[in-house]
Amino acid sequence: MRIDLHTHSTASDGTDTPAELVRHAAAAGLDVVALTDHDTVGGHAEARAALPAGLTLVTGAELSCRIDGVSLHLLAYLFDPEEPELARERELVRDDRVPRAQGMVAKLRDLGVPITWERVARIAGDGAVGRPHLATALVELGVVPSVSDAFTSEWLANDGRAYVDKHELDPFDAIRLVKAAGGVTVFAHPLAVKRGSCVPESVIAELAASGLDGIEADHMDHDAPTRARLHGMAADLGLLATGSSDYHGSRKSCHLGEYTTDPEIYGEIVRRATGAFPVPGTGG
Repeated sequence: MRIDLHTHSTASDGTDTPAELVRHAAAAGLDVVALTDHDTVGGHAEARAALPAGLTLVTGAELSCRIDGVSLHLLAYLFDPEEPELARERELVRDDRVPRAQGMVAKLRDLGVPITWERVARIAGDGAVGRPHLATALVELGVVPSVSDAFTSEWLANDGRAYVDKHELDPFDAIRLVKAAGGVTVFAHPLAVKRGSCVPESVIAELAASGLDGIEADHMDHDAPTRARLHGMAADLGLLATGSSDYHGSRKSCHLGEYTTDPEIYGEIVRRATGAFPVPGTGG
């Protein structure tokens, strides 16, 4: 089985619609794909309706969190999307995305970049606006050569000149909320230092003690020594170690199935979940 547990669609900051994403996942030879858009479940219905035969959909979301001034992302799988407390927190995060992005536009303009909110809104479309949309605008304007080049301290990284904070969950609260909704939590790209500051390993241990289920070890932003380090950490802390592409369509250079999750780890995620169940494709 080939299992990719971290992808994005146009419901947040990917370039594939949810229907296109599941079709591309099947064409890439995946058996299981998780749709984990940022702070939203808005793409799940379309993905479910278009799911090809032979492909299983894992519903999820990537939750924006912050602790001690450091941003981190928590992948939440197979939770009940109607659970009211978690739904309310996702809405608070989404509602803050527009003023936050507008604040970054203002900072970029102060830095001499001829960017406009109208351009960013056009790029985002109906998706939950985020930094990749601003990064795409910077590419269109010739300010940087690629989206990844916008995520530096010069521009949009967590310590960047144009960075603006947004409402984010405390990760301990997020774990509690996801568990209450029957879901499973995995710390996304925990040591992706190129994105900015990362939480110390002591915090990962505290999160594990508070119910974190796993860490995303195999990821494009982790080099080989970092991946080995994370697999060792997972073993030491009793965490599941996952792998995935963090696919964003044409917005990033990664490909579906670039990294995958071991079938036994996937089976344990499914076993722990009570809020929702994987959706088998029927040829929609």
